[in-house]
Amino acid sequence: MHRFTYPLPILRATLMQRVNRFMADVQLESGQRLTALCANTGSMKTCSEPGRPILLSFKGEGAGKYPHLWESIHMGQCWVNVNTSLPNGGTKQLVLADALESLQGWPFVRSEVKYGRDGRSRIDLLLTCTPPPKKRKKDPDPQPRCKPDGRPDCYVEVKNTSMRAGDCSVFPDSVTERGQKHLVELTALARKGIGAAMVYFCGRTDTQAFRPADEIDPAYGKLLRKAVKAGVQVLPLQLRFDESGWEYVKLLPVQL
Repeated sequence: MHRFTYPLPILRATLMQRVNRFMADVQLESGQRLTALCANTGSMKTCSEPGRPILLSFKGEGAGKYPHLWESIHMGQCWVNVNTSLPNGGTKQLVLADALESLQGWPFVRSEVKYGRDGRSRIDLLLTCTPPPKKRKKDPDPQPRCKPDGRPDCYVEVKNTSMRAGDCSVFPDSVTERGQKHLVELTALARKGIGAAMVYFCGRTDTQAFRPADEIDPAYGKLLRKAVKAGVQVLPLQLRFDESGWEYVKLLPVQL
């Protein structure tokens, strides 16, 4: 089992209301009410009900005006991750731990690498046999995780997936032109024989499968099906969250 802990102290609280895309009013167990940061610009359908227990990470006193960050919410059966800043680093941790079979074997794992037709997009993770360029003369040579074998690079896009519909985790929870663009870019790579993978970081355990949310963004669903036909891997990772951290459970079946 691959398990990871929160790097900051965690506090229990109750959600009073989501104020906007970036803030939420909460009440600590002590009774204190405060405003916490909300690192989630989506609609947060099925995971933002007032009155629910939530978990906050706490940076400490003196860490700015809003030192609390909303991490997850309990929706009756399980905790649901709502922190969209976690999936990229979390997926990288799983890759480095060789927890994902289809993403094993590349010696170097890089983050936020420019790519795409116009060179203005950034891929969340690049799995490659080529060492990254040195940024400074003092930087040490990166050590490969395994022996390079000359395989094509693999470009990995990661999406936080918190919405539930029936027994499925679904994405997106609002129309996403940016997400559509990412699928177009990955499809173009796959058609050239370059590795491409779409990871859905499904941070809840009350679902049994994954599917695109055609009822919310039908264009995204169509592009995802085209991407799969072109050879893009779809990897819905089911994660279990609790008060101390999270762990990888399994790959969910994909319903297209």
